[in-house]
Amino acid sequence: MGYLLLAGAILCEVAATTAMKYSEGFTRLWPSLLTAGGYIVCFALFARALKTLEVGTAYAIWAGAGTALIALIGMVFLGESVTPARLAGTALVIGGVVLLNLGGAH
Repeated sequence: MGYLLLAGAILCEVAATTAMKYSEGFTRLWPSLLTAGGYIVCFALFARALKTLEVGTAYAIWAGAGTALIALIGMVFLGESVTPARLAGTALVIGGVVLLNLGGAH
């Protein structure tokens, strides 16, 4: 259940960050409300996930997956540049999360 809550937190955080891009500095109402609501739900789900998951593992997955997804959304849907360096950086973030999780297994 903890990983399901964590996945929900990641998706809400990614949706909130994407909405923030469209809020134009919080000058547009609906994207601004989606941003605020998304982060509230995100942190509520993340807090619930931490009841059963180790904080280091959960945070590494949350931060890494969120960063990688936002980078990919930017490149695929928002017209941000796709360069070998950006792709490699995204792969390194994902690889780092995998290594952190493998290193923590007993």
